[in-house]
Amino acid sequence: MTGNGNGNGNGTDLHLLIVDDDERIRGLLQKFLIRNGFWVTAARDAAHARRLLGGLDFDLIVMDVMMPGEDGISLTRSLRKTLSTPILLLTAKGETQDRIEGLEAGADDYLAKPFEPKELLLRINAILRRVPAQRAAEAGPKVLQLGPLRYDVDRGELWRGDELVRLTATEAQLMRIFAARAGEPVSRAELVEELGRGAGREGGAAQDRAVDVQITRLRRKIETDPRQPRYLQTVRGAGYMLAPE
Repeated sequence: MTGNGNGNGNGTDLHLLIVDDDERIRGLLQKFLIRNGFWVTAARDAAHARRLLGGLDFDLIVMDVMMPGEDGISLTRSLRKTLSTPILLLTAKGETQDRIEGLEAGADDYLAKPFEPKELLLRINAILRRVPAQRAAEAGPKVLQLGPLRYDVDRGELWRGDELVRLTATEAQLMRIFAARAGEPVSRAELVEELGRGAGREGGAAQDRAVDVQITRLRRKIETDPRQPRYLQTVRGAGYMLAPE
């Protein structure tokens, strides 16, 4: 099933893949996203999605977690070995562990069912706004040197020699953001927007403070002296900047 529409232009020329075993939900999502300007192709299960991905390029995949046969998390983990296309997982489960498992598998975001279609649209657009920065990172250096540490841009991994430095989900997301814009200041407001859910729904000052706390924790892992940061610098009036060697 394929469709396109000009809608209100939110996503014109962008091609989405919907993967859901529920025919009714699949159809509703397809119609809604077409009305909002996307090209949409739908798959009924993981096997169908694999066949489509073998012959078509997509800008984003919206995938249900609970499917018969291969589930959405397993498919995400498998696709991530060769595919960088953003993935948004839909799940009926709200437990923290399920969300973490999806993100660790390589998903860019998740949305718990039931959800408002408008929220799905907002999340899709938020992910798509991040794609240019991610592609810029892919075009740039694959490994960033931070003194005795190195950051593998493709894998999103921080290494000290042969030892993997364990990062929390938020720290890993911060590193991806900074690596995509290495040598360029990133404001607190941009970090709050990029981190999205992690910043919560507090007021602006509380969100800024939450970002500062995460930066402090990340510095403890990458700086020789976190009080005098060399690699994750504070740029007065502009935010924070990753300054690799």
